[in-house]
Amino acid sequence: MEILSDELLMDAYQAAMQFNLEPEFIQLLAAEIKRRQINTDNLRRITA
Repeated sequence: MEILSDELLMDAYQAAMQFNLEPEFIQLLAAEIKRRQINTDNLRRITA
């Protein structure tokens, strides 16, 4: 998932949450956010 910039990854996560996409997809995005150690203070929730 290294092709996505951090910003696009965060946008994808927020959109996935907003549109209530598959939990497995949201978890995949959240795991990548944690792996990259992206600051998530402004997000509702990160689960992985």
